[in-house]
Amino acid sequence: MGSEGWSRRRFVGALTGAGAAAVLPGCDDAPPPADPTAAGTRTGAAEAAPSAPARSRTPSGPRPLYLGTYTSVEGGGTGLGLATYDAASGRISRTGTLAGVGDPSYLAVHPDGGTLYAVNEREAGAVTAVRLADRRVLGSRGTGGAGPCHLSVHPGGRWLLSANYASGSVAVHPIDASGALGERAELVTHSSPAPGPGQEGPHAHQFVTSPDGGHVLAVDLGTDTVYTYRLDERTGRLGEVAQAHTRPGAGPRHLTFHPGGRHAYLANEVDDTVAVCAYDPDGGRLTVGEAQSTGTGSGTNYPAQILVTSNGAYAYLANRGHNSLTRYAVEADGARLRLLDTVAVSGDFPRQIAFSPDGTLLFAANQKSGTVSVFHVDEGSGELRLAGEPFASPVAVCALPL
Repeated sequence: MGSEGWSRRRFVGALTGAGAAAVLPGCDDAPPPADPTAAGTRTGAAEAAPSAPARSRTPSGPRPLYLGTYTSVEGGGTGLGLATYDAASGRISRTGTLAGVGDPSYLAVHPDGGTLYAVNEREAGAVTAVRLADRRVLGSRGTGGAGPCHLSVHPGGRWLLSANYASGSVAVHPIDASGALGERAELVTHSSPAPGPGQEGPHAHQFVTSPDGGHVLAVDLGTDTVYTYRLDERTGRLGEVAQAHTRPGAGPRHLTFHPGGRHAYLANEVDDTVAVCAYDPDGGRLTVGEAQSTGTGSGTNYPAQILVTSNGAYAYLANRGHNSLTRYAVEADGARLRLLDTVAVSGDFPRQIAFSPDGTLLFAANQKSGTVSVFHVDEGSGELRLAGEPFASPVAVCALPL
């Protein structure tokens, strides 16, 4: 496959706004802040990292924040963005840039908190590991495909899962005791079913583990399908066990599970909908429900990512075209979403959203405005309140608070 799909993903809409040209200072301009998450010992038996954080008492002092960008576009970043945030106020402070990480458009952290992983979203795709204790780049490995756009760590901590958007494939890499990556153990291309309406081929957009840890699921926008695999935790090989199909042309992009583990929510990029899915943890089968509104009207929207609070009470959807966050009430033990409202994101093109570890803050990376917006999350009502002015960060496409 050519790079048409890869280019569309990166440059859907022209980059605009002064924030897109902001440049972080070099890594040597400031020493890295202390990272309390980096001192863990790798055990291989960590809990699965859900889409919603487990709530705990809000920590004091600055917390680390890592920022993904594109380094190969005009006005983009020069590497992995380094910052801190105040867990009480949400205020972000820049601390520098880690050079040598190309096009780090999506980020994930190992369950023990010691290693950061980034995709290198290029035609010759790769994934890179960074040791957080001293911010040392541990090396990169090829994904076997083009335009990798998502990655996650299997909860056992031994395997990295990544999705190649342009090639429509998913890859598995081993993780050694130091957090470094080994040579790719598996690569599967989505060859069936045929691409959906308006699509020239498969476009894998997400690769994630189910809450029970027994299956890994790949969301493919090009084939309107969510593929379920069993991961052989000894060899890293994948065995397909089920497929779930959306309505033709939906363009599924991002899936997140309810904490109860029996339901999930699917954001459909192309037809501007969300769907509640039933999930059977025994067989790994996902059943996609009826398409629902994003509450954004009739304009072009491209919903991006959906999150669920740790108590399972509320869900939030990032709307890139509408420049908003939709808030849903989660009802019937996860089986129903009820649209409540939309809140302006105070930025342009919210590409990715993430909770702080204690769940009290929500971060939105706004690609076109080159900003990161931070919201306070009300635990009782789910209401969002903007925490000051958005933070300028070049071509902000991912924000990972730790």
